[in-house]
Amino acid sequence: MELLVLLLVGLLIAIVILPFVALVKANSAKRSIDGLATRLSSLEDEVHGLRRQPISVPEPEAVAAVAKVVQPPLPVTTPSPVLQEEKSVPPPIPKTFIEATVPKITKPAKPPINWEQFMGAKLFAWIGGLALFLGVAFFVKYSFEHNLISPELRVAIGFVVGAGLIIGGLLLKRKEHAVTAQTLCATGILVFYAVTFACRAYYHFAFFGLIPTFLLMTLITAAAFLLAVRLNAMVVAVLGIAGGFLTPVLLSTGEDYPLGLFGYIALLDMGLLAVAQRRRWNALPILGAAGTALMQLAWITTFFVPEKYFDGNKVLVAMAVFAGFQGLFLAAAAWAKRTAKINHELLGCALGLGGAAILSAFYLLSFPTIAHRPTLLFAYVFIVDFGLLLLTLLDRRLTIVNALAGLTAFILLAAWTNSYLTNANLYTALTFYFIFALFHSATPLVLQRVRKIHVPWWSQAFPAFSLLLILMPIFQITELSIVVWPFVLIVDLLALGLALVTGRLLPIVAMLLLTLVAIGGWLLRIPSELTGLPTALFVLGGFAIFFLAAASWACQRFTATGTHAPELFGNITDPENLSVQLPALSAGTPFLLLIMVTQRLPLVDPSAVFGLALLLVILLLGLSEMLSLDVLPAVGLACVLALEHAWHFEHFNPSNPSRAATPVIWYLGFYAVFSIFPFVFHRKFAGKTGPWAAAALAGPLNFYLVYAVVRSAYPSQVPGLVPMAFAVPSLLGFLMLLKRTPIASSARDAQLALFGGAALFFITLIFPIQFDRQWITMGWALEGAALYWLFRRVPHPGLRLTGIVLLVVVFARLALNPAVLSYHPRAAFPILNWYLYTYGIATVCLFAAARFLTPPRHLVLGSNVRPLLYTLGTVLAFLLVNIEIADYFNTSGTVALTFQFSGNFARDMSYSIAWALFALLMLIVGIRKQIAPVRFASLGLLGVTVVKLFFHDLSQLDQLYRISAFVVVAIIAMVASFLYQRFLAAVEKTNETKSTIPTAP
Repeated sequence: MELLVLLLVGLLIAIVILPFVALVKANSAKRSIDGLATRLSSLEDEVHGLRRQPISVPEPEAVAAVAKVVQPPLPVTTPSPVLQEEKSVPPPIPKTFIEATVPKITKPAKPPINWEQFMGAKLFAWIGGLALFLGVAFFVKYSFEHNLISPELRVAIGFVVGAGLIIGGLLLKRKEHAVTAQTLCATGILVFYAVTFACRAYYHFAFFGLIPTFLLMTLITAAAFLLAVRLNAMVVAVLGIAGGFLTPVLLSTGEDYPLGLFGYIALLDMGLLAVAQRRRWNALPILGAAGTALMQLAWITTFFVPEKYFDGNKVLVAMAVFAGFQGLFLAAAAWAKRTAKINHELLGCALGLGGAAILSAFYLLSFPTIAHRPTLLFAYVFIVDFGLLLLTLLDRRLTIVNALAGLTAFILLAAWTNSYLTNANLYTALTFYFIFALFHSATPLVLQRVRKIHVPWWSQAFPAFSLLLILMPIFQITELSIVVWPFVLIVDLLALGLALVTGRLLPIVAMLLLTLVAIGGWLLRIPSELTGLPTALFVLGGFAIFFLAAASWACQRFTATGTHAPELFGNITDPENLSVQLPALSAGTPFLLLIMVTQRLPLVDPSAVFGLALLLVILLLGLSEMLSLDVLPAVGLACVLALEHAWHFEHFNPSNPSRAATPVIWYLGFYAVFSIFPFVFHRKFAGKTGPWAAAALAGPLNFYLVYAVVRSAYPSQVPGLVPMAFAVPSLLGFLMLLKRTPIASSARDAQLALFGGAALFFITLIFPIQFDRQWITMGWALEGAALYWLFRRVPHPGLRLTGIVLLVVVFARLALNPAVLSYHPRAAFPILNWYLYTYGIATVCLFAAARFLTPPRHLVLGSNVRPLLYTLGTVLAFLLVNIEIADYFNTSGTVALTFQFSGNFARDMSYSIAWALFALLMLIVGIRKQIAPVRFASLGLLGVTVVKLFFHDLSQLDQLYRISAFVVVAIIAMVASFLYQRFLAAVEKTNETKSTIPTAP
């Protein structure tokens, strides 16, 4: 039975070897054919170069000889034509040579397989070797079964046969019978392995102990390598490799001897690597790496847990096993690179063993005794990682290996952090976070200098990975050490340095967001007693200042100017847009954390949060001045307003006026900072709009907060003083801009419009604040008219658009809002009441605004708004007439005004007469101004009045009042007719005059 196992092992080895040998032979033949094709192409180039050389023409000796021969028989013939013909006509060049000026290199056709040669020379030789081996095996089996030969003699015969086969193979002439010689030697090596194994495992000879048998099989393996080199037979080397790796398996006693086992495997690998480099057998390293990895796997699964390698320093043995073989194949690849024999197979083997070493770290992490020694574990990972880096130095195409190794290392760090991080090993964790981030970020830069490669984008991702790992202890550890934040700053500096070296600024955005998320996680853990809040705010302010200054400087250094105007909400991948977006993000995102603090913590006194916000605002405005980023003041104003409103609505208590002074001072302080800033640097911002917009809008946007605090904490009978006080700075700013800004400045109109509009806003607020109800509408009407007045002096389109919006809202409140009729009960005095001044002022404002919009300033969004304003004013005037009539006939004290058109003949007659007079007035205006729509409207109203008179009033009025109504309406109608006749006659006369004027020839 033992012999049958031996035969099966030999057969299996042969089956594995033969395809491998065929593959290697085919690769060798392909390389030879490719070399011949290259040489053939070079020879064709040389031939075509020789053909293109000029053809030499014989000189005067040949011409003279021809002249001597031709002159005697033909004395009258001049020799010149003959000389010219002989000299100028070269032999013709074939067309094929002319066309084939550029050689075409064609891929040589793959030669067909010579089955006769394969079967006769190779296949039969292999079959013969196998048959010989089987014959010997069956003979030995037969002798075993019939006990013909003693065991000692059997073994001796086996060794003699093996030696004879090898000697026979060496004695053959290798050129003529190379395949047969290789087959004999390979069979002899196989016989040696089988007989040696039988001596140890079957016969148990005393001489063949463990160490002698091991040394003997090692000697057989070395002999196989030597024979392979001598015979140039890779099949022999493959047999040696197979036997070499099977030796420790076949001779295993179940005891653990890692030093001897892997020392032997290392010698075996060095031998096969040497043979592979000498003969360029690239398949041998693959077999060696595969065998080594299998031996490592078999050893670690068999002995690691039973022998407790995870306890104490015994784990160093396992680490040395994996890292050592990675280093061995890496050294072989470096030697091959030095000797110009590097190949993809060898690099792949080194890479595979490095990957096996990395994976072993995950296996080691599963043991708590090893995981609680992070320095040892991650030092091992770093050594393996460094080996992979050295591999990328050998071939620039392996740069991606650095990214994959770094990603794997950070996954391992994340797994360890999630399960084993404590305060005791926090510093160790932070150290390795930074080491791996620095290592994998700097490696591409080293490769750029050494190998001249392009720095890949992923090199800037590793600082972000380290910050992601920082988030885990922030949320896991209860009492976080302050040392975390200097580490975060160092990682941010690393990311900034990479951005400066590579010129890619977008990763700074990711670092900014991750840093603020880390600080936000810390802020979320601050208790309601506000323990640690000053420290957290100090850290937040420091990082905000760092990112704001660094981002602004980096953007100004690396972005080109003059390409196009940067857009705050444009494409973030555009460097021009990023030059504004990155500082804006650096300034705005810390305010989100401050808002979170105000919403989560009981901040009765906002001084700490507002103080940090003021510092950020001052820094932001300073950067705006230094870097000419005029959008930053607007960003700062928006952030401050969001913070102020967040605190005010969450923590301000109107019932506690003693604490009202603090928020008012802060609100006014922010207002003053933004308002004064552009005036301090007037020369810098004279031609810009952004800083002035922030300064002008700071007052209106902060007014509500100030007024809410003042109204609740300091009630007064004259609340209109608050908007009046706010109007003063806006008016002063308006006057200063009138004096200091040059008239030729393109931004002057916008600046004046902003401050003028803000001043008018506060002035008009005086009415609704000091009063109520209709005063709000009146204030809006006055502001709309004032904006149009200001537009005549400062022709800014925003003033015109804002004015039309305000006036349309005024009309809607007075004409379409029924609640306006119940603002006040009916007064004792008719006509002269609040309806008169409310509707009258609004009507006057509409007519005044239309008057101010003289052409060519009458277009708003491309449409003429003057007819709209006149129409709205006319409608309000008509409503006022009807409201006054209704109010006159209502009883005193009525809560709401109502319109009634029956039951009172005096009121009905008043409506009819008033409508007719209003129509007559419109007709006069339409005729005088020659406005056809006004005339048509007057005719329509007059027609409605006549219909009302005949179909409604006649049935309600008495005889005498009916006569009076008829007389009045008749007079008005005749006056209208008279006016229309004069108007039409004047128009007709004008048309006749124009028709009689002769046209110019």
